[in-house]
Order: sequence, then C-alpha cells, then structure tokens
Amino acid sequence: MIRDSGLGTRDSDAVDDAAIIARVLAGDINRFAELVQRHQATLYRHAVAMVLDHDVAADMVQDAFVRAYTNLRHCRDRDRFRAWLFQTLRNRCLDYLKEARRKNVRLEDVEPILDSTEGPAEIVERKRLRARITNALAELPEAQREAFVMHYVEELPYETMAELLDAKVSALKMRVMRARETLSAALQGPEVTESAPARLSIRRS
Repeated sequence: MIRDSGLGTRDSDAVDDAAIIARVLAGDINRFAELVQRHQATLYRHAVAMVLDHDVAADMVQDAFVRAYTNLRHCRDRDRFRAWLFQTLRNRCLDYLKEARRKNVRLEDVEPILDSTEGPAEIVERKRLRARITNALAELPEAQREAFVMHYVEELPYETMAELLDAKVSALKMRVMRARETLSAALQGPEVTESAPARLSIRRS
C-alpha cells in the first residue's frame, strides 16, 4: 500500500495537481475536471462521515469544488491543493452542523462508512450492526467523529491530521480514543453476532 503524504495525496499526485492548476489558470479551464475526478471520492467520503447524509454530502462536495474553482488563484501552495480543498469542504460541513435545525440528523438512509467491501451474502446479517454503528457515530461530538474518521477510515497519520485541523497530536489522539471507546461500546451486546465485528473491529494504534 502506498502511504499518502497528506490527506490521501501521493507526492506524484501533488505535483500533477500543481501542473493542472497552472494549465487551468492559463486558460485551459476544462482541465479542472481532472481535479474533480481525482479528489471527489475522498472528499465525498469525508463529508458523509461528517454530516451523515448522502445528499447533503454531495451538495457540500459540489459547492467545495465551485468555491475552489472560483478562488483557484488564491491557492498559494499548489502542491497542497487537496489540503486547501479539504479545508473548504470542512468549513462547509462545520457550518452545516452548527445550524440548530440540522441537529436531528436523518439516519435511516445513511449507508455504512466503515466498510465498503461486503458481499451480498453478508448484507442482511450486518444490517443491524451497521445501523448501531451509524447511530453511535451520530451521537459522537463532531470533533471526535471527524478525528475518528480521518484516522481510521481515511487512514491519515496524526501528524497530517494535526496540520489539517490545526490541533495538537495529543489532543487528536484523545479525541480518537474517546470516539473509539464509544463505538466499541456500541458493538457490545446481544444484537451483535460473533462474526459481525470481525471486519468492523477497531484497531488500536
């Protein structure tokens, strides 16, 4: 597995981003679609984890790309375009979560975000467990949920998280630990089958 250098961006991709941005700013605006194609999946996954609503997440990602395109000349460090784009998306998600009317998050249509490799035979067996995990994620404070998803789902190292979130590594480790404890508790109980936790088990690091 190739370890990402920051927010899932490999060094070669970062260089490519800078080159594409230069072409876009030079007038080849159609090249911006390459940036969208390259980064939208990662951003969408993060947005879903934050707002727990697929339609809202899609709108957030689209808005982030529109804002990025409009303000592309203001991206000073083009080698870190994805990190800059991530901050735009994150700010939108946080603004959304601050709205009082958004506190009652709709959960019934939220697909699982901790496992995307299931086969059809496992779907029914794991459906109840997934619902419990999703509900547990929704109950987490936003800062804990974000840190947990970035570390375990997006597999970012704490140092990268600290840079992106402007937080200390020790504080992020504490957020992740508390989120992990809450989610681990959600996996306990008679409703969880013996085989269910296998793929969704939370590793310690």
